[in-house]
Amino acid sequence: MNAYRAKPLTYPWPPFLYVLAMLGAVALGRSAPIAVAHSQGWIPWLAGAALVLIALFLDIWAMKTLIERHTAVLPHRGSSHLVTCGPFRFTRNPIYLGYTIMMVGFGLITLNPWFFILASASVALTTAFAIRNEELHLLSRFGFEFERYCRATSRWI
Repeated sequence: MNAYRAKPLTYPWPPFLYVLAMLGAVALGRSAPIAVAHSQGWIPWLAGAALVLIALFLDIWAMKTLIERHTAVLPHRGSSHLVTCGPFRFTRNPIYLGYTIMMVGFGLITLNPWFFILASASVALTTAFAIRNEELHLLSRFGFEFERYCRATSRWI
């Protein structure tokens, strides 16, 4: 039996990775701040708050869609159904995209460039170590149907 068929990950580490990245951005913002001109006043804060709300909406919509389709929400559990509706019509990873958008939003709210830097690193690490394993899991479970979905829907945006 294919090792990826049962479950994609042994631990649900992408949410943990994003939390660590956010904490790292806060710590680096305090210990090694990067100067940012912020003459626009409240505009970055409003844009950041809007992005955080969009990210929350996207994450909740994606989780609700997975629950309605009776499949796993956490990335360390095996999928019972291939979900291609809801936010999954637009991106194969709406929850991770939501985490990334949230980090960018917090970066704008706090005017801390470390959020942008660590969001980029989180995207790279999540793609390399989590998404690829999840995709192998889905490919082994759903075969051609998943391949067709991958051709029609981008991994991130």
